[in-house]
Amino acid sequence: MPSPATTETHDVLVIGGGPAGSSTGYWLARAGHDVAVIERKTFPREKTCGDGLTPRAVHQLTEMGLAGTLERYHRYTGLRACAHGIALELQWPEHPVFPSHGYVVRRRELDTFVAENAVAAGAVLHQGTEAVGPIVERGLVAGATVKDKDSGETREIRARYVVVADGANSRFGRALGTARRRNYPQGMAIRGYFESPLHAEPWIESALDVRDRHGNSLPGYGWIFPLGDGQINVGIGLLSTFRDFKSVNTTHIMNEFAATAPEYWGISPDTATSVPTGGRLPMGGSIHPKVGPTWIVVGDAAGSINPFNGEGIDYAYETGRMAASLLDEALQTGDGMALQRYPALLEAEYGLYFKVARLFAQVIGRPALMRELTRVGMQSRTLMDWVLRIMANLLRPDELGAAEAVYKAAAALARVLPEPTLA
Repeated sequence: MPSPATTETHDVLVIGGGPAGSSTGYWLARAGHDVAVIERKTFPREKTCGDGLTPRAVHQLTEMGLAGTLERYHRYTGLRACAHGIALELQWPEHPVFPSHGYVVRRRELDTFVAENAVAAGAVLHQGTEAVGPIVERGLVAGATVKDKDSGETREIRARYVVVADGANSRFGRALGTARRRNYPQGMAIRGYFESPLHAEPWIESALDVRDRHGNSLPGYGWIFPLGDGQINVGIGLLSTFRDFKSVNTTHIMNEFAATAPEYWGISPDTATSVPTGGRLPMGGSIHPKVGPTWIVVGDAAGSINPFNGEGIDYAYETGRMAASLLDEALQTGDGMALQRYPALLEAEYGLYFKVARLFAQVIGRPALMRELTRVGMQSRTLMDWVLRIMANLLRPDELGAAEAVYKAAAALARVLPEPTLA
């Protein structure tokens, strides 16, 4: 490798310009710090995702001053849950903090305007720039060697602190020693786009009982998210708690789901507008360690994806903001020990919730049991309203006791289930 051509220095270097990285960059820049964000690709760029923004994500984007920008996109009011021939339309609940609506925004557009918002706040953004590896001096991470993808030139970007926000595969995180806990659930998802007459539906739709064209049950759950621009996002999600996770052909499941989805969506090979793409997702806080003396890990790179529903965007924004507040303190006081509170903050915010979700993942991984639970659940709108609030992490402070009750029930169920072998 040629020697670095130039060197630049900042207070904080953020590796990755997606939701977590751009959130971190925005909040640090707003606090007056010199922060640089490097993004391997060039915006706008595609990203495999369901494109749905839950009320938690909408809240964080609003806090970043992007409420007006969101209004240009498709707004929806809740979830239509489908299973066993029953469809229930469940509105997002009223909440003292989070709005009672969401949006569907393609990631190529969402990530672009969130990154641009960080730049407007004062962050430096280097696109088409790949982090080749960390700079380590006297045992401490002091920045990264980066490569310009167009010119092939390398250079050093040094910083007092480094934020790892390079997504689910997180090569930079692995270079620092992060790893996924194998006994935690991992997700796998695939999605594609289709033209649809119902592209402006006020509901996102979730299929809880997915079957093939012969009526046989398939693992996982399906989603259909209307984009409001003539198209819909159609996908399938699956958890590693499913016995045959490693051998599942997600393309086959995706094709079967698309072929058996309700006719009103108008899904067919003729209406497809893209080739389906997929990927694996670390969930439930599965990546450790999440912090070092001069570095901190956020978003998907930290495994901050909800095992209940595969949602990671809101947690990316939240963990990025959390990390930014600790880095702000460290920079203002000169005491890097502030970063060491990060795991405790994550535990306080998500610990019980992710524990419940990880246990529930064992249930989701058993299709026969999941079928019976959904069969019972779909008979009660009240019960499904509670399920929606729990799965989207939208319980009000006065309802947190419900999370305790769910955890106890899930723990009791987990004790009678054989421990799965997780991928």
